[in-house]
Amino acid sequence: MSHDKAVERGKDSPLAPMSTALVAVTNGNGNGTGAAPSNASYRLRLNPNQDHKADNYDDLGLEFTPLLFSSLERYLPPNLLKDSRDIKYKYMRDILRRYSTEGERTRDQKHREYRQKIISNYQPLYRELYTLNPSTFFVPSFAKAFTANDKNRDENIRSIMSEPAPGVYTFDMLQPRFCEMLLSEVENFEKWVHETKFRIMRPNTMNKFGAVLDDFGMESMLEKLMEDFIRHISKIFYLDVGGYSLDSHHGFVVEYGMDRDVELGFHVDDSEVTLNVCLGKQFTGGELFFRGVRCEKHVNTETYPGEIYDHAHLPGRAIIHRGRHRHGARATTSGHRINLLLWCRSSVFRELKKHQKEYLNWCGECKKEKQARLMQSVTAKKMELLVGQGDAAAFNHR
Repeated sequence: MSHDKAVERGKDSPLAPMSTALVAVTNGNGNGTGAAPSNASYRLRLNPNQDHKADNYDDLGLEFTPLLFSSLERYLPPNLLKDSRDIKYKYMRDILRRYSTEGERTRDQKHREYRQKIISNYQPLYRELYTLNPSTFFVPSFAKAFTANDKNRDENIRSIMSEPAPGVYTFDMLQPRFCEMLLSEVENFEKWVHETKFRIMRPNTMNKFGAVLDDFGMESMLEKLMEDFIRHISKIFYLDVGGYSLDSHHGFVVEYGMDRDVELGFHVDDSEVTLNVCLGKQFTGGELFFRGVRCEKHVNTETYPGEIYDHAHLPGRAIIHRGRHRHGARATTSGHRINLLLWCRSSVFRELKKHQKEYLNWCGECKKEKQARLMQSVTAKKMELLVGQGDAAAFNHR
């Protein structure tokens, strides 16, 4: 597979369709209460109300993910925030319908039916895995960092992180027992798939082995993981790519070994932020290699020395990075390696990004182009001053 093709294919995630044009964003605040206002008279705020506690939409039969409504609610005009949940829901639903096509909604509906068919027939091995329990899922250091009050939480989260390369953070996360149980659950699901001959969708276009955890009942658990833990991490380290507004995810496991996928080509993820945790088992090889963050325009540009980093997997240890951080996986030369991945996305960031015409501050190549343009400007200004001084000297000489 060519370098270019690998990068483009790695972006695809057909199993979790996501519109990149969901939210209309302006500076207007709007006013009014009562019945759900029309889209013509109300606009979403450009900046979210971070202090607002959003309603929970989990109990509604929604055509969009409930977390999207909770996240989007923070962008509502101030007066609308005081209205009932029903009014806010109808208003946000109308906006989402306006910015998603009929085809996208039909595809989403078919995928929900696909998931429901699996969930109705598959019998979980460990039901306790399907509800997030920090005390049994996480190592004490990770769980404790998030129990502090708001004032100390950011500092505690930073304290458990290592940054081996710019924008790449590693930390201990999952307990060995949880890893073992999740591995057994995945094996049980694969066994059910084989016995029933049920055709399942694989995680993405590059991995031919593995399973989408959301598809067999773990969507709510992973949503909680993103909302209560990963979003806090992303607010600290990834504000520049929408870390403050993660509102959907794609959760899956990938499998590597001689009878599975062996390696993974150079690519970028269809995410704003990616969490990657090794579950086990015994293996050699399989290192991740990172080669710098790039926007769509510069995804195939060269790698600079300071952008090179290789990461060796350890069971239970997590690595988190921007989705646009170019990376791949070296060959797993022996044994069997399984990793849990959570692609976290922000519909708000994706909408705002479409309107950005200037250099992107998170893209390594954009930064270099900006620096080069600045140096050209400085040089031109110096020349202008020198020419001006020369003209002045010649005039005085006369």
